[in-house]
Amino acid sequence: MTTRAETVSEAAAGQCWVRRQPVPWLLGPAFVAAVAYVDPGNVAANLTAGAQYGYLLVWVLVAANLMAVLVQYLSAKLGLVTGSSLPELLGKRLPRGRRLAYWVQAEAVAAATDLAEVLGGAIALHILFGIPLLLGGLIIGVVSMLLLVIQSRHGQRPFEFVVIGLLVIVTLGFVAGLFFGPVSWGAAVAGIVPRFEGVQTVLLAASMLGATVMPHAIYAHSSLARDRHGSPLPTAALPRLLTATRWDVVLSLLVAGSVNIAMLLLAAGNLAGVPGTDSIEGAHAAITTALGPVVGIAFGLGLLASGLASTSVGCYAGSTIMAGLLHRNIPQAARRTITLIPALAVIAAGVEPTWALVLSQVVLSLGIPFALIPLVALTGNHTVMGSFTNRAPLQVAAWVVVGLIVALNLALIGLMATGQG
Repeated sequence: MTTRAETVSEAAAGQCWVRRQPVPWLLGPAFVAAVAYVDPGNVAANLTAGAQYGYLLVWVLVAANLMAVLVQYLSAKLGLVTGSSLPELLGKRLPRGRRLAYWVQAEAVAAATDLAEVLGGAIALHILFGIPLLLGGLIIGVVSMLLLVIQSRHGQRPFEFVVIGLLVIVTLGFVAGLFFGPVSWGAAVAGIVPRFEGVQTVLLAASMLGATVMPHAIYAHSSLARDRHGSPLPTAALPRLLTATRWDVVLSLLVAGSVNIAMLLLAAGNLAGVPGTDSIEGAHAAITTALGPVVGIAFGLGLLASGLASTSVGCYAGSTIMAGLLHRNIPQAARRTITLIPALAVIAAGVEPTWALVLSQVVLSLGIPFALIPLVALTGNHTVMGSFTNRAPLQVAAWVVVGLIVALNLALIGLMATGQG
């Protein structure tokens, strides 16, 4: 039996440990989650939006990134305060039938994520080295498995360093073109005003939203924060950790949001009206022609790093989902092998790669409410969060975000049902 003195001593020790850590050392989990926000699906959605509609949909990326800051903070907060991931909390509360149904939709989202990431990495290898897409997808799967070995054998921190290193390459690869190509900054600022031009822009907006506020990142971040800082945490240590987490989320998504906007601006300024830019390969060729081979290689390397990093994080998220909802732990190497098969099957079937990427992001957009509604409900529940329950302004803002996302998804479903999408 634990005495009151022992409990106080443990809490003091935990608080002392947190206070000894400089804030930069407490950062990291959000940067891993942020990789999901610059995956190959983002590349396809943002390049398509910029090439076809110029600066029209800049506002979608700005709004989505602001939503993402709120969402990812709530996810990390849930993991730190409760010591459980979002899937674990749902797995404890849902009856068996609903729990299994919820797991099915979550796995569908994970499959769509994996498709985008493996396919994007395969396209990068084809662009850079001429490797066939099927072989490239297999290479991406194997390398991502090796990255997961780092996490399973050496712990969270080395895995974070590797993923953050890949994030730096992604950032440099996709932002480099802005220094060489023309951008109409006045038109870019005008693009912040929300508007659509036809049903196709609604479909693209949903795709961009799904590529930015990603369901698997919501599931994963609660686990990443918990695994990084330990569980259970003493209550006295939580305020400092939550402050560090806010910085972690804001800084990481500032990077990810800037990369996304840079991709759209690059396409709007250099690819509008250029034939063949409806595919990533065509966009790469046009960028190389317009801005030179160095920028083209940087773009390809950014896409490759994006595929490698994001597929590793996606597999981590899939393991979190399965463990929490099915109460089963499957080795990540085995899960990586299983989830690689559907992505390779799509590649082998000859589906147009860029369009497959855009549609995968629409699937993710449809899955957002299933992750976001429970997250907001749980972080606003005093029984779950205690004194760290969301305050009224934060909770209202979170439900507004839910309402906006659901409204866009309903519009998307209506368009697709009538054949206009």
